[in-house]
Order: sequence, then structure tokens, then C-alpha cells
Amino acid sequence: MIMTGADAMVKCLENEGISVVYGYPGVAICPFFNSILDSDIESVLVRTEQNGGHMASGYARVTGKAGVCVSTSGPGATNLITGIATAYMDSIPMVAITGQVNTAQLGKDVFQEADITGAVESFVKYSYIVKNVEDIPRVFKEAFYIANTGRRGPVLIDVPIDVQNAKFDFSYPESVSLRTYKPTVKGHIIQIKKVIAELSKAKMPLICVGGGVLLSEARDEVRAFAEKYQIPVVSTMMGISTMPTEHPLYFGMVGNNGKAYANRAMNECDLLIVMGARLADRAIQQLNMNALAEERTVVHIDVDPAEIGKIMGPTIPIVGDIRHIMNDFAKQDFENDFSDWLQLLNMWKKEMAPKRRPNPEYVDPAEFIRILSEKLDDDAIYVADVGQNQIWSAGYHIVKNGRFLTSGGMGTMGYSIPAAIGAKRADMNRQVIAVCGDGSFQMSFMELATMQQHHIPIKIVVLKNNFLGMVREYQHYTYHDRYSVVNLDGSPDLEKIAAAYDIPFARLYNMDGVEEKLDAFLKQEGPGLMECVIDQYDLVK
Repeated sequence: MIMTGADAMVKCLENEGISVVYGYPGVAICPFFNSILDSDIESVLVRTEQNGGHMASGYARVTGKAGVCVSTSGPGATNLITGIATAYMDSIPMVAITGQVNTAQLGKDVFQEADITGAVESFVKYSYIVKNVEDIPRVFKEAFYIANTGRRGPVLIDVPIDVQNAKFDFSYPESVSLRTYKPTVKGHIIQIKKVIAELSKAKMPLICVGGGVLLSEARDEVRAFAEKYQIPVVSTMMGISTMPTEHPLYFGMVGNNGKAYANRAMNECDLLIVMGARLADRAIQQLNMNALAEERTVVHIDVDPAEIGKIMGPTIPIVGDIRHIMNDFAKQDFENDFSDWLQLLNMWKKEMAPKRRPNPEYVDPAEFIRILSEKLDDDAIYVADVGQNQIWSAGYHIVKNGRFLTSGGMGTMGYSIPAAIGAKRADMNRQVIAVCGDGSFQMSFMELATMQQHHIPIKIVVLKNNFLGMVREYQHYTYHDRYSVVNLDGSPDLEKIAAAYDIPFARLYNMDGVEEKLDAFLKQEGPGLMECVIDQYDLVK
């Protein structure tokens, strides 16, 4: 079938089952956006390219398949880098498509030329620049395969405008064969049996789940395994929603901002089984990783062999996809009684519960998030931004059977609103709420226009303290209240912002009537924006 390269790019997306792309046009990508008019694929116009990456991320995390974002060359492509890097750090499958100047002009510093494949080298699994139109089908097939397999992540495809306009005989490959890319899926059965043997003699085992469990869609398998043998579970921030928050076997998030009793469980257990977690600096509170490993048996399960042993040397490493490995675990069996250990953990949970002293003149963000969570649907998607709002959300949001999404590895402010838009577009029947601070809100509130234009209704909560709260808190502890460039004076009136975008608005000054106001906010049709005025000097701890 003879077609242009741009037509072929769209046809490739159709063959991969893509129903929506998030993008911003420019001359260098116009052939593609012209061709997509003849497709059923929806084009969502973002208001800045970075947010296109975040929307694709939210879409991918809900659907389990790669999200697609598109931008033009030069500044369009470079603006996309933060969205790509955010996905890379959290292992989110994504295919980013960028337009490029004519192949004959590459390297000549012409208008809006940027070496985007070179610029993103540190933040992608792989990148392509397509110089031959006949390579488009193969490149797209490989890109989606690479993004969606092994340790998932973003792949970039850069397509010069003359290649988009060239014609060729299109044929989409049925399979992919990459000689140097063979990700391991099944875990080694001998290693799996070693873990079962350790579980049979352990007194205080603990499972620590990370984002890899959710990316592998192994949540049900992990829950079933923990429930069958009554093994307690903790999570990293990215692993939140593997277990319901109020599950009797779940003991909270670990790390610098985690629960004290969860961190104590990590330090006291005699068998630690880490599943799909990188064990990064903020995920694990104990600084001496070698000491942590020496004092207990450590099992590390990860699809990426590069992560195993990078931070902490495991006793039993297992490389493979969590879901496949959990299915193999289910075929094994052992007997042991961990009731004394669970009783001890429950005692710590009661004794070491955080004790907040909120200012009654303002909204208490912790209690507000708890009440909000109780009122959300069981399968609701809660998207937290970065900053104090993220830590309060991670600590007090009650996951039932829904999802908790946030930017973990990169900690990208402005993530929540566009990611929530992508998550909602992935499943329009699910309730989606974005929670952010007034600093992060101002990094992405232009996407309220995207919400309205494309009829993607989400609810947004802004915890307003007129500060970059997390940085202010750091300056409070580190520089003894010498605050530098963290005051947000000059910020807009959010009620007027909501009116400008024709979005219903509500404001809470304190906790009076919070239940009724939240009920009204959540029940109203369409989008909504709620501002919660919190104490400027409130701390997450």
C-alpha cells in the first residue's frame, strides 16, 4: 500500500491499538497531524509539551500500555524532555514522537533544529532518528516493543519532515527480533525454591513492594500470596495501592517520609523480600545498606538485572517479571506461623502512629485527605503532585481498590493535573482526582483548557499555603527559618482562575462543614476546583 511517511506513522499507531495521542503541533510535525485527521485516533492538544508527556504517563499507568506524546522540533522537543525523564525514572512505558528538520539540514543549526536524540540519551530506553521512510514500520514496531517489555520506559522516535512527506510501500511487521535486547521474564526456579525454603524457617518475614508490582499488573498475585501465608507488607511510595491501606497485612510506606513502624519493620525483620523496587535513597530510611543486608536474608526481585545489587547486595537475587514469578511462587508451598510477628507489628503500629497538632484555624491537610479518601469511589484514581501535598497524600490517602499515582524518581512538580487528565482519558468511567499545592498548580493550570476543550472532567484540590512548602520546610530545619525565594506572593485568585475556565469552584478556610462541602464538590457533574487554605507553617512531620 503506497502512502506517505506521515500516513505510515499513523497507521503504525493504529496497529499498536493506540486510541489517543497528546501533543502540540509545529511545522516539523504538521504532516503527521494532517494524516491523523483521517484516523479514529484522538489528538489531545496540550498547552505545553512537558504536560503531554505527563498525560501519556497517566494514560499508560491506567491502561498498562504505552502512552504516546507528540511534539514538533526544537523547543517543542526540548520542552518534552522533562515529561520523558519523569516517565523514565518511574519506568512508565511511553513512545514520544518528535518532528525534525529536513535530513539535508541536520547539523547545520537551521531554524528550530535540536539534537533531541542526543539530548534525551540519559532518559530513554532507546531513541531513533528515522532518515529512511521505509524504516518507519520497523522503528515503530520496535519502539512499542521496547517501551512495553522488560523494565518499561520511554522510547523516542525523531522523524524529519521530508521523511514524513516521502512515499513508500507500507507493510507493518508482525514480530520483532532484536538480537541484543532479550529481557528476562521468568525467574529461575532454583532461586524461587530458595526463597520458599527461607520463608519456611523465617520468624519475621516482610515483603516490600515497589512500583514494579503495579507495572507488572501483579497486584492480585502479591495480595494473594501475602494473604495465603499471612506475610506482612510495606511499600515504597511508588508501590502504594498494591495493598489496600486498611488491609490487616499492610503496614504503610517506608522511607524518609514513611511510617515509623514501617521503617522499624524493615530494620527488625529477619527475611526481607523486595519486589519491583529500586531501593533508592528516599525509599529506604536506613543509610547503611550493607548493614541492612548483612543482618537479614534479603531477596530482591526485579525485571532489570542492573537494579539488583546496585544499592544493596541481596542474598537471593531473582531477575524476571513479578507477575510470572508470583505465579511460580503460587506453585510452591510451605508451612509457618507468623502470628507473633504480626502481633508485634500491630503493637508498633499503635504505639508509633504519627501525632499531628494541626492549627484549628485552617484546613488540616492530613485529616482533609483522610476524609476525602473515604468519600471517593472504591476504584478511584488519586494523583498526587510533588511537595508537602505528596507526603501528606502518601501518608493519609486511604486506598481501597483504586490507584495512587505520583512522580516518584524525578519528583516533578506540576505532574498531577496532566497525569490525572491522561488517567481519566484512559478510563472515563473512573473517578479521578488531582491533589496539588499552590506552587505545583501554577506549573500546570494551563491544562484546565485541555480539560475543557476535550471534555475530560477531573476534580482538582489545591492545598494553598502561599509557599513552596517542601522547600520552606527544608529551609526551616536546615537554615533555621531563613527563607529564600519560597514565598508565593503574587499568586492568582483561584476562584477567578476557575471562573476564567468555566469550572465550578469551592474554597475551604478550615475544617468547618468539610464533610458537606466535599460531598457537594464530588457529586457535581463535570470538573471542579477546590482550594483548601492550610497553615503556612504546617509541617509534614
